[in-house]
Amino acid sequence: MTEERSVDDPRRSVGERIFVIGAGLMGSGIAAQAALAGYFVTLEDVNEELANRGRANALRALDHQVRKGAVEASARDRAMEAIDVAIGFRRVAAAQIVLEAAPENLALKQGIFREIEPLASPTALLASNTSSLPITSIAQSLADPGRLVGVHFFNPVLQMPLVELIPGRRTRPEVEATARAFAVRLGKTVVHAKDTPGFVTTRALAVLVNEAAWMLYEGVATREDIDVAYRLGFHHPMGPFELVDLVGIDTAVAILDVLWDGFRDPKYRVCPLLRQMVHAGQLGRKSGEGFYSYPAAGSRP
Repeated sequence: MTEERSVDDPRRSVGERIFVIGAGLMGSGIAAQAALAGYFVTLEDVNEELANRGRANALRALDHQVRKGAVEASARDRAMEAIDVAIGFRRVAAAQIVLEAAPENLALKQGIFREIEPLASPTALLASNTSSLPITSIAQSLADPGRLVGVHFFNPVLQMPLVELIPGRRTRPEVEATARAFAVRLGKTVVHAKDTPGFVTTRALAVLVNEAAWMLYEGVATREDIDVAYRLGFHHPMGPFELVDLVGIDTAVAILDVLWDGFRDPKYRVCPLLRQMVHAGQLGRKSGEGFYSYPAAGSRP
């Protein structure tokens, strides 16, 4: 495991430590982006293997940016020196920003913040990277729900310039302002969204992907032709099946379920094909098979 820095490390100034909960695809990307911006980052997960895998993923993401010429090798090295790992929440008190990047499960996120709240500094920003769950719902069991805000990053974090900022019903204005300053420091463009299921981007994306799945399910066109039609007809960088393989088919289904629960609108009814694929373990790139196959890391459909 990466050597832990002491909380009184002289290289660390007040307000520059971020504690990222969840070392998966999003958490590791956020960690890399924050470290590039000059923060010290603790990347946390439930066990050592997952935490270290997340740190390795952060390195791969930074290496990709170096190969593209977007990041200097020296900046990558400094960023990786600034990322350490932790198991559990023992070290959360040292952070001024605590950002949760756990799976899209309301009970899970609520439990994390209930556990975090008494451990974190009373002045620390609490933020969720949820892509669909209302912030007010996540915060409802907190003693101080006003300190929680939604800060929704996009995958891949180092390449996507957008952040959605979502205040809950009780989020205090100064908390929202702190979260915005954090995102801007990371070089992101911030859009503000109302606290409704799916916000702006996820709500639109869910319908796009679900409709493509229905068209494939109904035999309207092949997956390849649907992807080409979206790319060339709408000038999208990738087709809906390429995109959902990247996001994770299980994630897409979870998001659609959140939207269905929130709105009861038939347009959010999950296409049976998507749910069947989740039950079969065909989750996209993360499992090596989704709408396309990924026999090796970094392969493309």
